[in-house]
Amino acid sequence: MGFTFAIIHPMILLTGGTGFIGRALVRQLVESGYPVRTLVRPSPQTPNLPRGVPVEVAVVSLGDARGLRAAMRDVDTIIHLAGGEGRGGRANLLETDIRGAQNLSQAAADAGIQRILYLSHLGADRASAFPVLKAKGIAEEHIRRSGVPHTILRGSIVFGPEDNFTTSIMRLIRLNPFFFLLPGEGNVLLQPLWVEDLVAALLLVLQNPSTENKTYEIGGAEYFTFRQIVETLLSVSRKNRLLVPFSLPALRALTVLIESVTPGFPTSVFWVDYLSVNRTCPVDTLPRVFGLMPARFTTRLNYLIPTPRQPLLQKIQQRLRPQK
Repeated sequence: MGFTFAIIHPMILLTGGTGFIGRALVRQLVESGYPVRTLVRPSPQTPNLPRGVPVEVAVVSLGDARGLRAAMRDVDTIIHLAGGEGRGGRANLLETDIRGAQNLSQAAADAGIQRILYLSHLGADRASAFPVLKAKGIAEEHIRRSGVPHTILRGSIVFGPEDNFTTSIMRLIRLNPFFFLLPGEGNVLLQPLWVEDLVAALLLVLQNPSTENKTYEIGGAEYFTFRQIVETLLSVSRKNRLLVPFSLPALRALTVLIESVTPGFPTSVFWVDYLSVNRTCPVDTLPRVFGLMPARFTTRLNYLIPTPRQPLLQKIQQRLRPQK
């Protein structure tokens, strides 16, 4: 008689599980057999969790030390994705990124958590002139000083369906049918990373104890200027726009003004900061360290291809057709 033994994985506590990267990671963790509990900040809105995926929810903010310790019951590992920059002008980086990481790592130390995985940004540095990169650098220090074994991944700009990069660019393109403003000459170098490659790297870190207490910088397989990225997206979406160089200080001021009067505007001042300096790392990190060959940027943009519009007459005929 044969016996089948199921591998029992420890509970994962995830912050940022309702975000673009978090939703993709939740799906993969659950499919890999990990029980997942995700933090959701108190809000009257329904959390945007992936549908059909069994996941526990702990409604608690990163500022609630007691609530954090309660959420860590039976948890072995924390994956910390949460950040404030996605809220644009309403973001409070001090509360969400800096104090949030401090509170989380301290609660983890008190609770005896075995490991923290933190997703940071390329260029994170407490001395950075850019608020997001400065906040991420300080958050990294809080996690390192907590005494909890940790792994930090500094990621480049991540792209995929429902992202805040390619889809934001496409929204800007649709808003203005004539031209597109480039930050400076559009020559800043970026290294877009496919979201599923990032998720795969997080899972491999989770399963590999030798990555403890290390920091890795990861990005996609190629470098592109921002101008090249916009040209690629225009080609994929079959649109034409005049690309107009625009000074960074002026673009930052314009973005702040528009964001203050237009809630939900596709970009924020933090987004502009990302495009102010090169955000690259060695292209061989993922294959050399993780055994992953990252996807090429131009081969993963099908989600941006416009679908053919159904003729109006055909739509009317379908509506009038009697139901069987």
